[in-house]
Amino acid sequence: MGMVVVISLPLILFCLLLGFGCYFFGRYRGRQDVRTHSQIYGVPAPPPGAASSYPSPPPSHLKSDVASNV
Repeated sequence: MGMVVVISLPLILFCLLLGFGCYFFGRYRGRQDVRTHSQIYGVPAPPPGAASSYPSPPPSHLKSDVASNV
């Protein structure tokens, strides 16, 4: 025996309207979010107090004389 799946026309129309509504509402919210919260690309700033918790790098023992590197 086979199964028959019946989908009503109002259900199809409701799903289409719901899909279009979610699409346009999401597009509106996305554009509004871009205007109010612009993205900034770059290195993030460290949290307050974190910069002083790292030890200073050791001093360099390389000679600064260029002639000695030849």
